[in-house]
Amino acid sequence: MILPVIKYGSPLLRRRASEIDKGDPFTELASNMSLTLKQAKGIGLAGPQVGVLKNIIIIDTSPFMDEGIVTVEKAYFNPVILNCSDSMETYNEGCLSIPEIHEDIMRPDKIEVRYRDEHFEWHEEVLDGIVARIFQHEYDHLQGVLFIDHLNTVKKMLIRNKLKEIKSTFK
Repeated sequence: MILPVIKYGSPLLRRRASEIDKGDPFTELASNMSLTLKQAKGIGLAGPQVGVLKNIIIIDTSPFMDEGIVTVEKAYFNPVILNCSDSMETYNEGCLSIPEIHEDIMRPDKIEVRYRDEHFEWHEEVLDGIVARIFQHEYDHLQGVLFIDHLNTVKKMLIRNKLKEIKSTFK
């Protein structure tokens, strides 16, 4: 089932998500979020973006297939960032919840993460490249942080009117 994507202006996007419990219907949620992400032609989606304040991240790099990037289609439950590299990389980010705004954001280029899989088992792995970027962006959503929060004051001023326009469509 395709879920509605919550847009900028919703207070849900500023709230922290909570842990998924083993009894939660998390595999169904992941399936619905994956369908929603594909339909929206996005590369990442977090629980709060579909109105669910639970710690779930969906990553799908298949839109980059033509660019030679390995396809990753994965759900991360109760994800945690354990370590970040000191080396940083800038990338032009956008967000399904903040349409038509793209800005250069600097983030660590490699991260070590822990998460539960669809069998509710723990895994740890090192992510780099676009997958690390997407993971960090979506992880921010679980903390109530948006990519625009990483912008300096001048950049925020430059997009203020676009943000007001998006916010005015929130119902």
